[in-house]
Amino acid sequence: MTLDSDPLFASPADAAERLAGVGYLAGESIATTVFLAQALGKPLLVEGPAGVGKTELAKAVAAATGAELIRLQCYEGLDEARALYEFNYKKQLLAIQAAPADRAWRETHDDIFSEEFLLERPLLAAIRRADPTVLLIDEADKADVEVEGMLLEVLSDYQVTIPELGTVGAVRRPFVAITSNAARELSEALKRRCLYLHLDYPDPARERDIVLARVPGIEAELAEQLVRTVGTLRALEIKKAPSIAETIDWARTLLALGLDELDEAAVARTLGVVLKHVSDQERAVKELGLKG
Repeated sequence: MTLDSDPLFASPADAAERLAGVGYLAGESIATTVFLAQALGKPLLVEGPAGVGKTELAKAVAAATGAELIRLQCYEGLDEARALYEFNYKKQLLAIQAAPADRAWRETHDDIFSEEFLLERPLLAAIRRADPTVLLIDEADKADVEVEGMLLEVLSDYQVTIPELGTVGAVRRPFVAITSNAARELSEALKRRCLYLHLDYPDPARERDIVLARVPGIEAELAEQLVRTVGTLRALEIKKAPSIAETIDWARTLLALGLDELDEAAVARTLGVVLKHVSDQERAVKELGLKG
């Protein structure tokens, strides 16, 4: 099966430039891997701790290329009916009740298991779209192992088999991004079908640039103080390290309060923006010598 797959990016440099245009500052390795994923038609597995921009990368690819983003949020207990498709049972029941009494059951059966009664879920919706699409399979490690078997058919041949309707194949290959926080190991069979990208917290210089790009009006010196403080917090033994999004929120908080310096008083006042556990705040107050 030959799929239409117009290139989203002309080169790694083009990917980096266009992602930056929508506020995602991608380093060389990120831009190269994103380019290769679309050039080779491979899903992109993005792994790393929570809050490092894995989901945002998929959103940025969609925004930078004008593609529609279709998101499958994974969770324990996710099944085929929520990921692939299901039939509208209420509508089927009404159709059965409305069918003439002398109508053959086979005719009614064929009618109620037709396209009219099909409910698309994210995986089926993504492979049926003829327009550019980014399929985000978010936090795949939270789903049960059995879900990976369901993904293999979709990601191997970009098709879904519906017993009542036959095999539905993709016309255009979507750009597929799978994210994982590494809460559990994904299967080797799934990994073999993907290109792999590990994301970690950015170094202070890149995080400062991210803050400057995403928070208009913030001074470079304040952004510098902010990311340095966030780095100190991440180095503590806490339950949940501040994410990049929370760093950005903190920067916006300081601007909203009219603060131009992140001194001890400012940190103590606004610590709840980046630390969401009481024990983490208590540890930060103690380790940083703040007045709680």
